[in-house]
Amino acid sequence: MKALVLVSGGLDSTTCLALAVKEYGHENVVGLSIFYGQRHDKEIKAADAVCEYYKVEHITLDLSTMFQFSDCTLLQHSDGEIPEESYDKQLEKTNGKPVSTYVPFRNGLFLSSAAAIALSKGCSKIYYGAHADDAAGNAYPDCSSDFNNAMNTAIYEGSGKQLSIEAPFINKNKAGVVKLGMELGVPYELTWSCYEGHDKACGKCGTCIDRIAAFELNGIKDPIEYEN
Repeated sequence: MKALVLVSGGLDSTTCLALAVKEYGHENVVGLSIFYGQRHDKEIKAADAVCEYYKVEHITLDLSTMFQFSDCTLLQHSDGEIPEESYDKQLEKTNGKPVSTYVPFRNGLFLSSAAAIALSKGCSKIYYGAHADDAAGNAYPDCSSDFNNAMNTAIYEGSGKQLSIEAPFINKNKAGVVKLGMELGVPYELTWSCYEGHDKACGKCGTCIDRIAAFELNGIKDPIEYEN
């Protein structure tokens, strides 16, 4: 059996990659990284590094034109500022809508693209790192268990029942992901989570705040460097 892992270069997807390699062996795992028009290439470079570390085939795909009409603040063409506060604080201002860094239906497009490549590569599983903290409060609705179940059904049926989704962290928080990753020996020093593309992580955007807290809850210092 083979598995395809969506690899963003971040903490969650790298932990997913470690799980898949443990389960299937590196020779039976394919990493897929997708450029979607984000502000920087730090994520893709980190994805390259972790795939090289785990000795897995690494495929990259450009879907940036799909998001050219979006005003998501993560995208190169956006004039918006990336919020420097926690997701909880951001959600207080959205009236139940996703946060400004939500890329519209990104995981839906990523998983659909992954399905086409996975089938062509003879894989039976797609791994991705959605977790409960991202889904909380509707910040990123395409990280929820309802979304995951619906996509899993669609991909399973649409692939002739050859392919299914594995989302091992869908009911875990980020601290739980870090705990598991430390047990697996994940090289978190190679990962990049920050929404900014500076030399060091900003320490102030929502994903940096969540990442720092996840390590602190495990009593561990995050191995990457921060500006603040």
